[in-house]
Amino acid sequence: MTAPASAPHADRRPSSRTVHGVVLENPYGWLKAENWQEAIRDPSVLPADIRAHLEAENAYAARVLGPLDALKTRLVAEIRGRIKEDDSSVPVDDGPFAYAVRHRQGGQHPLVVRRPRAGGDETVLLDGDALARGHAFFQLGSWRVSPDHALLAWSADDKGSEFLSIRIRDLATGEDLPDVTPDSTGAAVWSADGASYWYVRLDQQHRALEVWRHVLGQPSASDMLVFKEQDPGWFVGVEETRSGAFCVITVSDHDTTESHLIDRTASASAPRLVLKRQAGVRYELDHHPDLNGRSTLVLRTNADGATDFKLLAVEADDPTGSAREIVGHRPGVYILDHAVTERRLVRLERVDALPRIVIRALDGGAEHAISFDEEAFSLGLDAPREFNSDVARFSYSSPATPAEVWDYDMGSRERTFRKRQEIPSGHDPKDYVVRRLSARAPDGESVPITIIHKAGVPTDGSAPCLLYGYGAYGISIPASFSGARLSLVDRGFVYAVAHIRGGTEKGWGWYLDGKLAAKTNTFTDFVAAAETLVAEGFTASGRIVAQGGSAGGMLMGAVANLRPDLFAGIVAEVPFVDVLATMLDDTLPLTPPEWPEWGDPIRDKEAFRRILSYSPVDNVAARPYPAILALAGLTDPRVTYWEPAKWVARLREATTSDRPILLRTNMDAGHGGAAGRFDRLEEVGLAYAFALQSVGLTD
Repeated sequence: MTAPASAPHADRRPSSRTVHGVVLENPYGWLKAENWQEAIRDPSVLPADIRAHLEAENAYAARVLGPLDALKTRLVAEIRGRIKEDDSSVPVDDGPFAYAVRHRQGGQHPLVVRRPRAGGDETVLLDGDALARGHAFFQLGSWRVSPDHALLAWSADDKGSEFLSIRIRDLATGEDLPDVTPDSTGAAVWSADGASYWYVRLDQQHRALEVWRHVLGQPSASDMLVFKEQDPGWFVGVEETRSGAFCVITVSDHDTTESHLIDRTASASAPRLVLKRQAGVRYELDHHPDLNGRSTLVLRTNADGATDFKLLAVEADDPTGSAREIVGHRPGVYILDHAVTERRLVRLERVDALPRIVIRALDGGAEHAISFDEEAFSLGLDAPREFNSDVARFSYSSPATPAEVWDYDMGSRERTFRKRQEIPSGHDPKDYVVRRLSARAPDGESVPITIIHKAGVPTDGSAPCLLYGYGAYGISIPASFSGARLSLVDRGFVYAVAHIRGGTEKGWGWYLDGKLAAKTNTFTDFVAAAETLVAEGFTASGRIVAQGGSAGGMLMGAVANLRPDLFAGIVAEVPFVDVLATMLDDTLPLTPPEWPEWGDPIRDKEAFRRILSYSPVDNVAARPYPAILALAGLTDPRVTYWEPAKWVARLREATTSDRPILLRTNMDAGHGGAAGRFDRLEEVGLAYAFALQSVGLTD
């Protein structure tokens, strides 16, 4: 793929500043609109010169990628052919009804439905397709029924800016009440009487710092402030305990957490602190109203050096008192999640990048794990919605096996099959090979790699490879099924996921070894994974397409600077590439909350120099860069549009190769790209067509 000579060139407008004695040049800083806060809410106010540049970049990308239109169309058709369009989730029992989410044939957006458990007709509670009409962007947020199942609190985003409005629907009439709470995160927790709800209100910097209570029938202007976090580096959320007893206010940064409880039967009461924050100590809780005769909180915590977490029981009325250990800390066995039901404690663990579900009887403590056979797989856990139920639900898939949903009786240990992901165009798992490899990082660590390829693909280095990575915030990439990626695999690609440091695939310590001063481990792990795939004959240097998004987009920028020779192409989705400038700007939505992840370069000279050493924009130099496709969203509040725009401008002026550097900005969407499930396929198809072209395959 060769770039035509007509690529846009952003104006260089001299700008610089000195930080910690270092002069930082910022010739493309003008791409950050002075009114960016308004622009992410209303893109029409974007300054004309910035809009003109982004549209010129879009036009150029369209010209370069135009010859791939037919291929993209085939890819989208294939991927859509693997989707059951009128699909439905397995219904969830809750009180007198069973609730589900489904799609209609050809529909872009979900429908929320319910049916009486005693039998009767289905009722559509929310019709996402109808709600989306007239909006260039629409995404349904959270929804939650009131305790008496008469009302539905639901939220939506119609800009992509992640400012959601909460509305209340009368389920008897199907009409929304006048109550509207704008600028929220979308989640609502009902009071026990259904007369009010708690929610998180976002401030003008898009920071979630305040919990408010809305009383039905009252204007939102009269809502009551319930809780306010003073530190702008923290995130605030609300959730309900499974027992239904409490609304939990969660407060966290990337290292530390704190929780406050509100009795849902006393909605006007003040929040009550559980355990005060302690730097580096995290805890999440669930509640049992009568465990051994006491109202009990079950905590998942890393306190006292429990790096991979343990489970403790404390009294709900006196959480600072003595704690009882339920499941002790076991190094290398990472407890991801837990849930309490009336008779059971269920937890999700991960060992060496593979998950497992463990069930524990609260009476006596006997426990057992649910077993699985494949070499690499993914698990999802849904504890019962009803506290007194013994039936947990889990989903299972592997890179070759479509998702299955099972109900599991935690007492009898019987599994009941509920659903298998249908692939209308056909799929046979036996046509594919799934492997788990291990790469050796420069410091000796073993980095897991999950791969899938078509049976019979040669391992002589001739196959192309797409290597995906993320590596941040403790987020792990599961070894799960994707119908979309089969369009690459069926064309001879080896598809690989590098489980690099910064995630938690190998425990919480795997995350700690990929942040702050250890951040570069993430990048060198990814390079080691690529080198291992080459050494093992799965692909060859220069035959790899790398892909990552958001913080994984930073990874893409870093490895493009480190080892451009390894890659034929790079797909960077909403890439966080202007790391230093963003971390130096504490007016941006996520900058103070991100300092625990990357460091605070404003006050910490060492953090400044460390970030400067790897920040992709700041390390672009004269190199033979591979073909690069950067995808951005104009209304994105997380990775603002100007980051990839500045990166592409610098890359284009520095590269010594003739391969294209492309920027495509979705002018109607934010961080997640297009919201409609089929509109999103257009972006996937574009990325895959680019990957195929990068290695010389165009069908």
